[in-house]
Amino acid sequence: MIRPEDWRPVGRMDLEPNALSAIKTIDSNVVVAAGPGAGKTELLAQRADFLFRTGEAPYPRRILAISFKVDAAQNLGDRVRARSGAQYAARFDSLTFHAFAKRLIDNYRPALTGQSALNPDYRVDRDTRIQGEQITFREFVPLALEILEANEYARGAIRQTYSHVFFDELQDATNDQFGFVKAAFSQTDAQLTAVGDVKQRIMAWAGALDGVMQKYAVAFDATALTLYRNFRSKPRLRRMQNRMILDMEPSASSPLDELVGEDGTIGVLHFDDADAEAVALADTIAGWLADGTPPSEIAVLIRNQPHLVAATLGEKLIERGIAFRNEQESQDLDAEPAALLVLSYLRVVADERRPDAYAALFRVATQPSSSDDDDFIESKLRRHLAQARSRVRDAAFDRSDFASWTPLLADFLKLTPRTRLKALLPSYQQGKRLDEVLKEAVASFKRELDVDGNPVAALNRLSQEDAIRFLTIHKCKGLEFEKVVVLGVETELFFGSPADVMSEFFVAISRAKDDLIITSVDYRAKPKSAGWRWSESRTPYGQLIEYATED
Repeated sequence: MIRPEDWRPVGRMDLEPNALSAIKTIDSNVVVAAGPGAGKTELLAQRADFLFRTGEAPYPRRILAISFKVDAAQNLGDRVRARSGAQYAARFDSLTFHAFAKRLIDNYRPALTGQSALNPDYRVDRDTRIQGEQITFREFVPLALEILEANEYARGAIRQTYSHVFFDELQDATNDQFGFVKAAFSQTDAQLTAVGDVKQRIMAWAGALDGVMQKYAVAFDATALTLYRNFRSKPRLRRMQNRMILDMEPSASSPLDELVGEDGTIGVLHFDDADAEAVALADTIAGWLADGTPPSEIAVLIRNQPHLVAATLGEKLIERGIAFRNEQESQDLDAEPAALLVLSYLRVVADERRPDAYAALFRVATQPSSSDDDDFIESKLRRHLAQARSRVRDAAFDRSDFASWTPLLADFLKLTPRTRLKALLPSYQQGKRLDEVLKEAVASFKRELDVDGNPVAALNRLSQEDAIRFLTIHKCKGLEFEKVVVLGVETELFFGSPADVMSEFFVAISRAKDDLIITSVDYRAKPKSAGWRWSESRTPYGQLIEYATED
């Protein structure tokens, strides 16, 4: 342990004074207002390091970090591990609101009574509620809140477990989520740190609580701090962001002398139709990749319906052999170790040049267990992999046909005892969640294999590292990329209240670190699977585009 006054930021980080104040506060709650690129994730990671190394978060108590998105929760957890090491990171729980609420439901399910009572093997469905048997994702937080309000043992367990609590993207908290936080930690010794940015409040449609940052400051008597620097974007991009900030929240804008420089590029491209747009963007992306930009540093952002709006671009990328993944279909699997197990296995068998997948496979499949013979399981897995690779390379094996892969997958899953699979996550130990995740992982491989019959390309499209990413603006929050394309800046896509449109566009453009491209077209042909609300004639959203052209 070291004294608080002797602690220094890990990695020689250049942190502004208010960030250091938030990190080193030990006697009050804090709420930090920070714009894009201000280092919110780094602030929380450094604060975790400070609390662990100074003993302010004493063993065995833990730190809880709650985020809104799987990616953001993973990113923060990875950052803490990189800053503080595995030993401290083991006491850092980085979860989404839904994941934390479900953990509470699973641990204290018998506390739910009446209409809320759940069977031990209850299921989760996206849309349908069946009393006692099935709940929806939307019910996680209300049910967890019900447990907290009714059960003193649940409240006591949480409060004894966590000495400090972090909240990311506070501006998007709903009334239920805010009530959940208050029920869990109000009037306790837990110290709370929240970060957010009202300019990025894009969840109003989902019930984000208006004025939640002020309500939090009052409810938890929190010290308010503001971060002003942008460490993410190059000067040209920061000037564009600043022009928007001047209209959205003038007090948060930066002096022009802090934004001097010509680094960074902004391209505004208009096309006659989506075909011409797709060809130009596919060629640009191919050039970026040829110049050494990692696929994971390229993102295509779409206001909504990426599977429809970006379908033509996807076709052109496939023609060029460029892997992409639609985060709307793949993102949730990233947080599931059972899915990682299946996809790593397929990658090892299909492509021998992937030692990273081999390591991931054995890390998950051979986790230490007190009930199984670990050496025996590892030995069986190595023999199976050798045999599977031999079968896949046989001329009689049709690599393009999903039916060829199903016996291999079935044999592989028989190798790992069911008890070991269930031990991968608490949520696998009840209900049918484990089976659902395994089914989703296999289905995702089939879906991508059906695109072009190439198993390696299919797995690349499911990979965060080997594919460029198609994301909705709501899914890109908290992420950053070297190259960003905002596809379809048109009134037919960016609809709704002007304030919401501004916030969403601001979130999109502020993901870019180096290069930003904004596109619009006059005509988007209606895909066969599109609903009735699809206008083929398009209108560029002039007000938004002007922010990119005023430099």
